[in-house]
Amino acid sequence: MTARLPLLTGSKSRRSLAKALLAGGMTLGLAALSTAPAAMAQGKKPDAAKMAELLKASSLGDKVLGKEDAPVTIVEYASLTCSHCAAFHDETFPKLKEKYIDTGKVRLIFREFPFDPLSTAASMIARCSTEARYFPLVSVFFKQQQGWAGSDKPLEAMLAIARQAGFTQESFEACLKDQKIYDGLNEQKKRGAEVHGVNATPTFFINGEKKSGNMPIEDFDKLIEPYLKP
Repeated sequence: MTARLPLLTGSKSRRSLAKALLAGGMTLGLAALSTAPAAMAQGKKPDAAKMAELLKASSLGDKVLGKEDAPVTIVEYASLTCSHCAAFHDETFPKLKEKYIDTGKVRLIFREFPFDPLSTAASMIARCSTEARYFPLVSVFFKQQQGWAGSDKPLEAMLAIARQAGFTQESFEACLKDQKIYDGLNEQKKRGAEVHGVNATPTFFINGEKKSGNMPIEDFDKLIEPYLKP
């Protein structure tokens, strides 16, 4: 079952968010326009216009794994506090990466779609890390989700994870006050909801074909393989 999300209705100021987060008073509440894949396999083809619209990144730019010219592009919208997203990244993503991303068949674009203040904070911390540490940090947030998202002191637990990626108390707090990242995440969520109809996480677009919910690798096989036929 997918986590149903409310549409974005507005945003708090960065000071309000930082104040709420850094006070520890919450419980449970995370590249420019890409081009369509150049080297397409024969077989099923994606809708070029739909893909061009889907691949428009937010002002923050996209986080991408895989070859730019892979015949299949998967865009994933996920929240770092979403249990279904965590299950996907724990159970299915390693198989997807090994079978398709690492072999040059799939390019994955990961887009944060936070639906509570805590997932927004985790997304901001991941964005403040280095490019090389972004996906490893996201992976740790998913793997340890119950520990930090379910903690009585979630920011302390989140800081402990962030320290492993080189954050200090000062850089951690500064990141949570970064207006550019905060606004970029809201922009990305708003566009995902209003333009692409994202209202649950995880939501995947496989060469433009929308699928919601945590799917096993067998379901991805059925969606990917038609694009790889000679």
